[in-house]
Amino acid sequence: MTTASFEAEEIALPPASSRDPALVSLYAPAGFAADQYRLLRHALEERRSDGLSVIATTSPGPGDGKTLTSVNLAASLAEAVGSRVLLVDADLRQPAVLARLGLGGRVPRGLADLVSGEAVSLEAVVRRYGRTNLFLLPSGKSRGSPYEILKSARLSSLFGELRRGFDFVVVDTPPVVGFPDFRLVEKVVDSSILVVSAHRTARKALAEAQALLDPSKVLGIVFNGADLDSRYYRVAKYYKGKAGVA
Repeated sequence: MTTASFEAEEIALPPASSRDPALVSLYAPAGFAADQYRLLRHALEERRSDGLSVIATTSPGPGDGKTLTSVNLAASLAEAVGSRVLLVDADLRQPAVLARLGLGGRVPRGLADLVSGEAVSLEAVVRRYGRTNLFLLPSGKSRGSPYEILKSARLSSLFGELRRGFDFVVVDTPPVVGFPDFRLVEKVVDSSILVVSAHRTARKALAEAQALLDPSKVLGIVFNGADLDSRYYRVAKYYKGKAGVA
């Protein structure tokens, strides 16, 4: 349970015409795909008593689906009644969370502003996604190199505050291969998830990414866009005709 909380300003959900259908945990929660994120949610909830509440998602390279996984996982966790779940965009190089949610455009203050001292409180930058239990901390405006911002000692104290204010924190980070940023964020999270694109990620890149991760914090690998084998295909057929399922 949370030990501290605050009221966050609500932001309106985007119109239906601009909602990403791949965000199944938000817009198709009764479907088979959304249940796959609930499997991951269940694993995290089972580990909650062990102190696991802050989870980083990364990938070997760009385009593997880490942001998609971050949003769907956070939204799935936020389905729990009375929960408070924060989605943090810690990819200061190519922030994509707001755009994925259909909230792109101007760059609001966020993580970078808090760490650099430009914003003084979480209340000033965290926003609630409509009337859901999902809260957002954007990347913010970087006024220096991402490495120097994330290297700041303030990052650790900030994540301590996030632990007290939310039941779960999901952190979308840059790819682990080619950038040092994830290794800085990894120090302040409880666990990490490596997102791999089933038909895109090269085997060499996957091996390199695994070598760079702290093995004591790796929760597992998520295969994005994997083909369904016959067993899962039969399960998926069960959903045909169910309300809310395309």
